[in-house]
Amino acid sequence: MPRPLHKLSPRAVLTSSEPGRYGDGGGLYLVVSPSGSRKWVFRFRWKKRLSDMGLGSASVVTLARARERAAAARLQLSEGINPLEEKRAKRSIPLFGVFADELVISVKDQWKNEKHAAQVQSTLVRYAAKIRSMPLDQIETAHVLQALRPIWTTKAETAGRVQSRIQWVLDAAKAQGYRTGENPARWKGHLDQLLPKRSQRTKKHHAALPFAEVPAFVQDLRGKEATAALALEFIILTATRSGEVRGATWSEVDFEAAVWTIPASRMKAGKEHRVPLTPAMVALLESLLPLTGDLPTNFIFPGPKGPTVGLSDAAFSALLRRMGRDGAVTAHGFRSSFRDWCGETTNYPRDLAELALAHAVGDMTERAYRRGDALAKRRVMMREWSIFCIPGSDSLDDDAIVTSVEDEPEAQAAA
Repeated sequence: MPRPLHKLSPRAVLTSSEPGRYGDGGGLYLVVSPSGSRKWVFRFRWKKRLSDMGLGSASVVTLARARERAAAARLQLSEGINPLEEKRAKRSIPLFGVFADELVISVKDQWKNEKHAAQVQSTLVRYAAKIRSMPLDQIETAHVLQALRPIWTTKAETAGRVQSRIQWVLDAAKAQGYRTGENPARWKGHLDQLLPKRSQRTKKHHAALPFAEVPAFVQDLRGKEATAALALEFIILTATRSGEVRGATWSEVDFEAAVWTIPASRMKAGKEHRVPLTPAMVALLESLLPLTGDLPTNFIFPGPKGPTVGLSDAAFSALLRRMGRDGAVTAHGFRSSFRDWCGETTNYPRDLAELALAHAVGDMTERAYRRGDALAKRRVMMREWSIFCIPGSDSLDDDAIVTSVEDEPEAQAAA
């Protein structure tokens, strides 16, 4: 005897609020979730296995339309066709490469700069080439491993980024309904069982100059007539990142207070960072004023196209190549030189050095209660670092130290 159909009424569809399944007959169900959302589901048996096929949200699909879709599915079953597989076959599944490129474009405004978006896309183009032409729903663990294994031990840092970015793309594909099941690119509990642990791989560090060689390098650098040379000297003296220096404008510099304030939008951690300017740093900046003009929007270290366009990162590579240091030294590596100098030749606390590098100091609780940035104490430390890098550039005696500290408001408050 056939099961009765059309057991639900339009009113029941609107008023049913308790979570659960409400059968209409013939495999059609109204499913109410704990959150209160409603959807239509067609339940059927295929090869002794129960399957559910979504027929749409009950807020959009009417009871009459849901019955039509369920009837069409029953007809397919009578003809030996699995309605769920037929539905999936008819749906266009994007290729990994097309979907990844569109995903990067759709979210790039959330990232700090376009350079990051370009880096994400380039790694997915170059290192995920083996899966770019595959439909999203066909990518399995073996395909992900084919992309990762050639670089997993030789390009460890890059490989880690590629793995996380493939995982991100496939997670987004699942969220949009193009995939089901577990993510074949996930690390924990999956790829970590199939690839060497990250701790067993060699992490690539930026090539750094031993701190004892920095004074001679700076002296050599000062003999080069190039904006990139001045910018690199400023990077060394301030222990900042190359991008922070390349993007610096005159609006960020307060000569009266001797402070360079890098806005949060240009910092890696997304937090404003103040850099105390030593006499050597101020002298360097003042030498640039006649060349760039002091318009607030002008870049301090302009590129070849004028003061409204900053230096490119490639300018440092070209400079180091001309100095015969290509590959042996990087602009970023001088942060390590500064850190080693602090740790090995001075008594400045570790936290002070880390603050100078704009690193997070302490756990979340400590950071929540930390209000100051120890600018006064950092000024003394950075002044000593400047003297180390450029001997004779300043006289740092006891009186100078006291004066430099007492000039700072935070030092007066603590006194």
